Amino acid sequence: MKKFLQPLVVLGLLLLTAAGYSQDKNLYVFLCFGQSNMDGFPAPLDEKDKIGVDERFQLLAAIDFPELGRKKGSWYTAVPPLCRPGNGLCPVDYFGRTLVAKLPASIKVGVVNVAVPGCKIELFDETTYKAYAETAPGWMKNYIAIYEGNPYQFLLATAREAQKAGVIKGILLHQGESNTDDREWPNKVKVIYENLLRDLNLKAEDVPLLAGEVVAADQKGACAPMNRIIGSLPKTIPTAHIVSAAGCTSRPPDNLHFDLAGYRELGKRYAETMLPLLGNPQ
Repeated sequence: MKKFLQPLVVLGLLLLTAAGYSQDKNLYVFLCFGQSNMDGFPAPLDEKDKIGVDERFQLLAAIDFPELGRKKGSWYTAVPPLCRPGNGLCPVDYFGRTLVAKLPASIKVGVVNVAVPGCKIELFDETTYKAYAETAPGWMKNYIAIYEGNPYQFLLATAREAQKAGVIKGILLHQGESNTDDREWPNKVKVIYENLLRDLNLKAEDVPLLAGEVVAADQKGACAPMNRIIGSLPKTIPTAHIVSAAGCTSRPPDNLHFDLAGYRELGKRYAETMLPLLGNPQ
């Protein structure tokens, strides 16, 4: 009798799981993380950036956005800001808009964005985040607290929710300013990338990593030398691809953050890099 019941129990559990959510294979999900440029450096948004966002471009809110009526863990049309309330544009905005404009109408694009201004890449490493957070300045600790002290686990939990709705197709990174001249940066990124693949049961060949350059030398980028190190990432991660920031305009006087036009162009370049990897020639 027990042998007869066991398969029924397993079948019942599978049915319950399937009933809990329905994964849409046509919802392409992208995980996004990094520091202030990925966060969306606070700035007034241009009205044109708030309108005309295709409903096929969706955001899974990682946190609550009270002013916009967004709740953590729910999907919304990806009208900026995408990372935190009160922010401006980030590369993810025009990454998603460009993808939905060029992909078949049956495909939707979903994004998850978790980023911490000013942070080193160590904040997303499970073995180093605690020690790093303890020595972080007070203003950064406030941002870290938004993600319950552990941005990696927060990103992971939100990614798991996204997996219930769609299929993870890529990971976007914009980070490096705070690790300028750190030659170990590619190895540190590799650890985080491989952790995400492992924890989400993903394969590297199915989920490429796109890393964007920081403000470039032609824009007097304060951290432009870091682009040499960022450019070496594919030597460490074969499925990594670099997104050029050359010519993407920045915001004086710091020359660390892109301006609105720079974010739009960089976002488009992320999309143009991703499209061939999705089997869609431009």
